[in-house]
Amino acid sequence: MRLPSAELQGRWWTWAASEPDATNPVADTDGSACGRNQPHDVWFLAGTFGGQVKRACEVPSGRPIAAPVVNTFGDPQNCEAFMSSAQGTVLLDGKVVEPETYRGESITVQGAQGNPLTGEEGRFAATGCGLWVQLPPLASGKHSLKIRGRSGDFSTGVDYTLTVAASSA
Repeated sequence: MRLPSAELQGRWWTWAASEPDATNPVADTDGSACGRNQPHDVWFLAGTFGGQVKRACEVPSGRPIAAPVVNTFGDPQNCEAFMSSAQGTVLLDGKVVEPETYRGESITVQGAQGNPLTGEEGRFAATGCGLWVQLPPLASGKHSLKIRGRSGDFSTGVDYTLTVAASSA
């Protein structure tokens, strides 16, 4: 299942803005928050607020995965400037995965009180943009996912060790 880009971005930003700093998946330094508030039809992974981390995460069998390589939201001008220098690489089990480019689309984000992305509770409209990957469900076992993104002076990187549970038949 592939989500349309505007839906993917709106849902991801809402997911990322659903937790306060202490349990926020973007602020997570080891993967302990990666399972928080996951939707039933896709498994979201997070980048960082800058810098690099290593995370270990258990992913349910049969769930497609979606993650930003580098992303932002704001107004159309913010996105135009951000995307002018956005670049990134993704390696899944050592193989290159080409990120998709989303230049700027209208999204709706729902934030929880005290979240570090929007800072406030409530629903708002914005323009979302970035480089993204959507992966089909992975085979059971351990997988390595390395994400590196950059735009201007901002850079982010995450080395994920993903463990996909064997499906229960």
